[in-house]
Amino acid sequence: MTPGATTIAGFVIPSADPLFLAILAVHAPLGAACVATGAVVIVSRKGTRRHVGFGTAYFWCLLALLVTTTALALMRWTVDYFLFVFGAAAVAAALFGRTAMRRRWPGGSRLHIAGMGTSYVLLLVGFYVDNGHQLPVWERLPHYAYWLAPVVVGAPLIGWALIFHPLARRRPTSPGTPARASP
Repeated sequence: MTPGATTIAGFVIPSADPLFLAILAVHAPLGAACVATGAVVIVSRKGTRRHVGFGTAYFWCLLALLVTTTALALMRWTVDYFLFVFGAAAVAAALFGRTAMRRRWPGGSRLHIAGMGTSYVLLLVGFYVDNGHQLPVWERLPHYAYWLAPVVVGAPLIGWALIFHPLARRRPTSPGTPARASP
């Protein structure tokens, strides 16, 4: 164990600083909420109240997670700066995807799928890079797998949705133009 580290529930925490641990106590449940709400969104029928509600929850939990990520990264910047970068990129991708749909940009469904999907993949990369070495099964994988596994799984799923999902297959319309029904 690293000097100054502590162990909680079998996880080695890189700092015993009470402020770090207090922020982590908020950060970990927020991360779990992001993973859970994001998973519900992915499997929910698009456009339903469930999809929209859980999608909104995902977005706001992700934004709050960025706040705690930023605080934790600042406390150990030289070793954790990349977590801030992944968190900021995840929020930027989610904001892009959310805005594309809310503002009804041309091709908004595709942009929404790409943005939100990328956001979820980046969230998982950050989690696995930071915690993979302490997780069952993942602990046996080489370090680069923590970076690649979410991308290798997520990118084809995003690609599939961009090609085959009925909402993504609709022709883009300009703002204010009613969408044509699919034949």
